[in-house]
Amino acid sequence: MRSVPLVLVSARAVTLRLAETFVISRQAQDTAEVVHVELEHEGVRAFGEAAPIERYDESAESALAYVEEHAELLGDDPFALEEIFGRLPPREYAARAALDAALHDFCGRLTEQPVWRLLGLRRAGPPTSWTIWLGDPDDMARRAERVRHRFRRLKLKLGAHDGLDVERVRAVRAVADQPLQVDVNEGWDEAEALESLPQLAALGVEYCEQPLPAGDAAVLRGRSPIPVYLDEDCHTLADVAPCAERADGINIKLAKSGGIREAVRMVHAARALGLGVMLGCMVESGLGISAAAQIASLCDHVDLDGNLLLAEDPCPGVELLDGVQLPPLEPGLGVEAEALSRPR
Repeated sequence: MRSVPLVLVSARAVTLRLAETFVISRQAQDTAEVVHVELEHEGVRAFGEAAPIERYDESAESALAYVEEHAELLGDDPFALEEIFGRLPPREYAARAALDAALHDFCGRLTEQPVWRLLGLRRAGPPTSWTIWLGDPDDMARRAERVRHRFRRLKLKLGAHDGLDVERVRAVRAVADQPLQVDVNEGWDEAEALESLPQLAALGVEYCEQPLPAGDAAVLRGRSPIPVYLDEDCHTLADVAPCAERADGINIKLAKSGGIREAVRMVHAARALGLGVMLGCMVESGLGISAAAQIASLCDHVDLDGNLLLAEDPCPGVELLDGVQLPPLEPGLGVEAEALSRPR
């Protein structure tokens, strides 16, 4: 049988423009830089997206460099995922996630099946939360009220270091009756967390994401009246067990884990340790969101609104139905190749 190598057709940075400025405790942004990867094998093209995270010293430039430097390690069999990722250096996890997504896209296109079906999963998942970015309490309440009929749950960004975080939640609760979750993005210390969490529980908040700085050894599991999920503390499979000692759940993002394959491992490890599982995202196009949506049915909670925050999504395909981000029915990741291919 003739061996046909996997060829890197292109890897290019793409600027995504947000509909409105997105604010969290660490930064504000109007755009996001992602990297689109296009591979070819036996005349078939497949695609993936990297969403580098500055917090972890990754950028579009470093992701591009990783993909271009290691493209020759992909080999000639897109189904040999274990071997391929064993050859690729374990760094630049967003770039690895882009290659992982493109390889899963290949497998689906070659077999004419969507990735979720290849993985033996359902085309389903919990409703996605909609992010209410950090602002004054009244401003956050106004923005929550605007979307209360479109989304079935809301995620509030906290951690402004101004003592008003509980007031932010109280203001939103006054105008919205959906389930609420909060994301502090490392913005509290242990004392503020232990003071705030009972108040959030009284307001009906279901769980709190990353209240303390990553690496803080304080144990909140069993001390908080609502579950605590770790995000910045949890990247790959190796982090799951240490998180179980301090918190109630983990937030998995493909850009942190390196892709679908590692994310599935993390889900099963978390289940074995009695942890809840949340599936999150960065600001991403529909290509990146589609990769995550393929495994959404494995998770308890889903925060996949990255593409919905954009002024225009260059890679449509994911369907928002009754608040759920459903992966496409088409083969692979189901994102149209015509929307991604570089003009030739």
